[in-house]
Amino acid sequence: MSTHYGFLIESMVSILLLLTILYCVRLNRQLRLLKADEQSLRATISELVTATEIAERAIAGLKATMRDGEQVLSARLDRSGQLSTDIERQLKAGEELLARLTRIVNLGRPAGEPAPAPDAHAVAAAAQAFAERTRARMSGLAGGLAA
Repeated sequence: MSTHYGFLIESMVSILLLLTILYCVRLNRQLRLLKADEQSLRATISELVTATEIAERAIAGLKATMRDGEQVLSARLDRSGQLSTDIERQLKAGEELLARLTRIVNLGRPAGEPAPAPDAHAVAAAAQAFAERTRARMSGLAGGLAA
């Protein structure tokens, strides 16, 4: 009987040994796949680092461009503020001059004479001439802003 037990025990050991070998083969295959995944992961990380560096350089370039644009815009805003102040001052001076001229004309007229009615054609011609002078002056100022 002891031979039967010995044979049974050795059969069980050989089956366990066979299962262990199969498990080791399977484990070896999984380790190879894991190493391949590790290599692809390293390559992906390397590409990500490269893309990050490129993005950082692009952001730095955009910041420099933004600073330059901000300086140009600030200079143009300052210039437009100066021009606005000049125009406002000139308008005020023109209104004062018109008021003085009106007073002078009214003082030079005899008291009983009514003021002559303005000629519509003359008023339209004067308004057109004024508009053309203003356009010419503004286009000269706009040319100064563009420079």
